Amino acid sequence: MKLPVYVTLLAESESTLARSYRQVADAHGDEPDIHFLCLTLAKQCENHRQKLDEVIERIGRAPADDEPERLHADAIEEPRSGPLGVLRDLQDLYLLASLTDVTWTVVKQAAEALVDHHLLDIVESCQKETAVQLRWLITRMKQAAPQALIAAK
Repeated sequence: MKLPVYVTLLAESESTLARSYRQVADAHGDEPDIHFLCLTLAKQCENHRQKLDEVIERIGRAPADDEPERLHADAIEEPRSGPLGVLRDLQDLYLLASLTDVTWTVVKQAAEALVDHHLLDIVESCQKETAVQLRWLITRMKQAAPQALIAAK
């Protein structure tokens, strides 16, 4: 069974997304909505990770040779500054959240096939929250785009 590969990937994706939300929050403290919401979303991702750790404890961790390291995205290393930096950092967060969302979808398919109600409950609640994150990121990018692409020098 290869489900542990994707559950491990998902757990790492949630950790990466949480770290990235915190980095963006710290870098853009002059944008209070971004700062505080990114901190809230980071906590949400950390809660997802904790739930996944319980699943990993039950089903096992991916073996080292199953290449989950090739299936990951890196956290934001160096947040940018200025209006264009805000837009680019939000876009990076969106890409990380999208990877997380599609991985939730893959894990959900496996949980349905296994009729694993515990895992399905976790997937459904966490994937809903990830979908809200994606919607907020899109909305905030739409708001930032005119200033970053037209008004900024």
